[in-house]
Amino acid sequence: MFNKKKILVLFFLVSILFAYKQAFENYLITKKDLLGAQNVFGISFSNEELDTLRPYLERNLKGYKKMRGYPLGIDVEPITKFEIKYTKKTNLKDNKIYLEKMLVPEKDKDIAYLPVYKLAYLIKNQLLTSERLTKIYLRRLKKHNTSLNVLVTLTEDLALKQAKKADEEIKKGYYKGALHGIPYGIKDLASHPNYPTTWGAAPYKDQYIKTKAVVIKKLEDAGAVLLGKLSSGALARGDVWFGGKTKNPWNVNTGSSGSSAGSASATAAGLVGFSIGTETLGSIISPSTRCGVTGLRPTYGMVSKVGIMSLSWTMDKVGPICRSSKGCAIVLNKIKGKDEKDSSIQNSSLVFNEKTFNLNDYKIGYLKSLFDSDSSENGINNEQTLNLIQKLGGNLIPIELPKNYPFEVFDIILRAEAGAFFDKLLLQKDDSILTQQNQRSRANSLRQSRFIPAVEYIQANRFRTKLIQEVDSLLSNFDIIISPTFGGRQMLITNLTGHPALSIPNGFNKNNSPTSITILGNYFEEGKILSFAHFIQKESGFHTKKPPGFY
Repeated sequence: MFNKKKILVLFFLVSILFAYKQAFENYLITKKDLLGAQNVFGISFSNEELDTLRPYLERNLKGYKKMRGYPLGIDVEPITKFEIKYTKKTNLKDNKIYLEKMLVPEKDKDIAYLPVYKLAYLIKNQLLTSERLTKIYLRRLKKHNTSLNVLVTLTEDLALKQAKKADEEIKKGYYKGALHGIPYGIKDLASHPNYPTTWGAAPYKDQYIKTKAVVIKKLEDAGAVLLGKLSSGALARGDVWFGGKTKNPWNVNTGSSGSSAGSASATAAGLVGFSIGTETLGSIISPSTRCGVTGLRPTYGMVSKVGIMSLSWTMDKVGPICRSSKGCAIVLNKIKGKDEKDSSIQNSSLVFNEKTFNLNDYKIGYLKSLFDSDSSENGINNEQTLNLIQKLGGNLIPIELPKNYPFEVFDIILRAEAGAFFDKLLLQKDDSILTQQNQRSRANSLRQSRFIPAVEYIQANRFRTKLIQEVDSLLSNFDIIISPTFGGRQMLITNLTGHPALSIPNGFNKNNSPTSITILGNYFEEGKILSFAHFIQKESGFHTKKPPGFY
């Protein structure tokens, strides 16, 4: 028999055991969790240290969960920003970009392939109406989209309305400039309140955003005509979106590369007058190369990003994809400049020299070791381009980009910022809806972002600061730098530093797909890059080639 004293002792012991059980079950993070996390982060602590860490990490976790309950709009940027100041000593003004006198081609397909500056001459002088040109492109988009899969949303009613308005204004003598009446397409990362902004991803295919992207507003003000929203690889990754793979018009058995997949493909196939793409780590340059068009990645801070999906607040850029470098100059001239909602944007001049261009005035560097190490077909085409530059009087000075940096870690900058932008997508587990789920998919990249320590993100950005300073110091000694488009780490480095780059076609490989060479420049000196490229393109002519199946 238990007496009263024994019963009280037993009750006390059971209470203690129950309390320990509750305490154990209430642990948010177990020892096993910490040991696993150590392996992920590449760190190691003693058992005693882990025991000390656990309560602290549990408090942090509670804080994370509480923070997730607060609303945070997609337009809110982190307080730390990457800004490049425009520091030109002379106040140069944008110069006139000349149009080219010509007659209207007899065939619609020949009209469709004209570069921007030739289309502009015909429309300005009322030899061709914007409405006719718009209808040509609309027919071609409908006809060839089945083969290329470039179109997410056709804005036909808007396009015809804008084209008629442009014709009426021009007839009345109100000419807005070289983009007045020119039809274009834009990568479907840019928002328009009247149409879905899908970001190429199934979770967002019915998304409407109330604001209109600043770049669309600026093109509207210039009188340009919006034909449609063009495909982007899902969440700006590759050329596969929720509607399938966007194809390369030179070889429809291959993708167009990404993520400005539809913009490059549609421009190459003569389905638009020009297009707008975005780049964080190659998304203008790579598809422009694959599709044989001219793609400009401007200086970070030249074109507003407001109204455009963010992948990395400190690396995203917006730029034109055209059939010529001169076309890129015309488009850039209209979309660049200050925007009160994007504090990173600078007012800068664009001086495009075609009448007074002199190659002898250019100090030209080239990344010699990258060219020397490329024995592929691309390397052969690059060598021919270098020979052409020298034949025309250019003096090539060998230089090298910095090498002593932890390049393997820089990708976490993009992934951490993307993870923050798409935090809600992950927390709601909608990442599983994305079309691609493989190791190199955007879905997997976003999941990895959850395992990036803040200290490592900050340290990577500290190294990035040093890289920016060193590359800027190197490039400032030259007017332009010539590089293999995919040589070494050039594309990673110059995207991190925010320097401008232009991809121009320079031949074909054995599969009859275009190749390219890249021209780099100093901050806000796109005029020099574009002027030089225009001079080269007049001599080489590769930018005038047309994919046979679409001509």
